[in-house]
Amino acid sequence: MQPRNMSMSGVVDLAAVKAAGEAKAKAEQARAEAARTGGARAVPPAALVIDVDEAGFERDVLQRSAEVPVVIDFWAEWCEPCKQLGPLLERLAVEYNGRFLLAKVDVDANQMLMQQFGIQGIPAVFAVVAGQALPLFQGAAPEAQIRETLDQLIQVGEERFGLTGIAVDPDAGAPEAAQAEVPPAGPYDALLEAAASALDANDFPGAVQAYKNVLVDDPGNPEAKLGLAQAELLGRVQSMDPQAVRKEAADNPGDVNAQIAAADLDLVGGHVEDAFGRLVEAVRRTAGDDRNAARLRLLELFEVIGPEDPRVTAARTALARVLF
Repeated sequence: MQPRNMSMSGVVDLAAVKAAGEAKAKAEQARAEAARTGGARAVPPAALVIDVDEAGFERDVLQRSAEVPVVIDFWAEWCEPCKQLGPLLERLAVEYNGRFLLAKVDVDANQMLMQQFGIQGIPAVFAVVAGQALPLFQGAAPEAQIRETLDQLIQVGEERFGLTGIAVDPDAGAPEAAQAEVPPAGPYDALLEAAASALDANDFPGAVQAYKNVLVDDPGNPEAKLGLAQAELLGRVQSMDPQAVRKEAADNPGDVNAQIAAADLDLVGGHVEDAFGRLVEAVRRTAGDDRNAARLRLLELFEVIGPEDPRVTAARTALARVLF
């Protein structure tokens, strides 16, 4: 995807007199409260880059934008330009030393935010200043252009809204960072063995719970993530009548639930491409909650097969085409 600038002219609306007055008042109130309680607490450099989801958007973006401009990077794991832009933005966030906060939003997991911002393609970068949003640029833009855009954003934040950024302490959080490097408690061999035994015995609820027990302490455990996806899939198809499910899907191509059920059967039967293709087509045909349901089930089936499988890679590309 070629870089495509989004006009900074949106700053004109953002800096309207009424809005600016309200934003300045909020910023001054926040600074007064910080002074009353002993001053704003400095953050470690690592806290300048945060992952944001729909549940925490108001707290992590809207509220924080009253003290510092928040730059939002909309990205996805399958997006190659995102892999170029993301590390650059993260490096600049640390280099700018609290003049802006970088919020990263995974569009696969946060479709509602993507729709609210009117995202048509990724990577896409927006900013929120004093609770108001404006587009910055789209695509993996050159570093010089990104710096110029960030400088303009910071200037608007300071001059129009009185936002001076957040204090950064390079030494803050060092003990916590060292502690985070310690491997999580384990081992999980006994729990994983119990989960596998439950799976072999067709005790799918028991297997699901056992894998979840591992993931509570070790959310990134690859064996537990794969096992959980498999157990949930097998549990869903256990009571299905394959003939009835396939007939329902064939008779009602627009019924997203029928297509999801048939895709589960396809995958269990070894027809991986058919399962993926069926759900990609369901995403293309539908909108709103139905589209999101088909997309989420497709992502779950990706977990069953594994992210490195070329069939998953091909399906992710197909999904991107119909989504964006």
